[in-house]
Amino acid sequence: MFSLHTSDWFRVPQNAYAAVQARKPSPAQTPPSQVITGPSIAKPRPDAPFPLGETFVYAAQWRVFNAGIATLRMEKAGREDRVLGTADGSGAVAVLYHVQDRFESFFDPTTFCSHNISRHIEEGFRRIENTITFDYAKRKAVLDQKNLKKNETRHEEHDIPGCVTDVLSGIYYAASLPLEPGRTFMFPLNDGGNTVTVDLRVEAREQVKTPAGTFNTLRVEPEASSGVLKDKGKIWIWYSDDSPRIPVQMRARMYWGTLTFTLLRVEKK
Repeated sequence: MFSLHTSDWFRVPQNAYAAVQARKPSPAQTPPSQVITGPSIAKPRPDAPFPLGETFVYAAQWRVFNAGIATLRMEKAGREDRVLGTADGSGAVAVLYHVQDRFESFFDPTTFCSHNISRHIEEGFRRIENTITFDYAKRKAVLDQKNLKKNETRHEEHDIPGCVTDVLSGIYYAASLPLEPGRTFMFPLNDGGNTVTVDLRVEAREQVKTPAGTFNTLRVEPEASSGVLKDKGKIWIWYSDDSPRIPVQMRARMYWGTLTFTLLRVEKK
């Protein structure tokens, strides 16, 4: 239900990179308006938006119900940038399904390579804490997870390429790309399991009305390259069509309904 947990949205088989290359159009087949990059993390452009010290506050809606409040915040943490995310259920939905999630991610602002991400998940009866550390020297994603309800632990290590993003800082990474309708970007994302290749398609320009104001936006759709999302749902993000590239609205259409996050306000400090 109401959750920022997105690992299943991007889960694909181990041969994801081969699948991407197999279906990547040749230059002769690629429309002039569409530029497809390889599955790698691009260094931030000099003018890339880094909304340091800004907290984006969202209202969540599930079907016709107000589901709660979510936040995203980026701030400096020494030589790293830190991203914080929260999701708290409220109202009738929270009575039916308790949600109180906390996320924290650190990445290198000069390369956009994720260093680690930690999560505290309270969803329904689930109580999970996990940390994913990206060891680029060993080319490994190291997952340590604890089930607080069952008092069980899990440790896994998976191969990663030279640089990956994660499900939290990846929202800002997508905003840093030169988004234009018709373009597709491919990049590696790791959520503790096998690294997946995400296709980020820039679909259209749209005007979106929110409690924070009316925005001209770029609608993008991230999708795992294997096509597994066709069975689980679709995700869209609307970024403001200006240099801040604010994620104005996010929507997940899943089998149990549609969950929409709409910008309420931007807090600066």
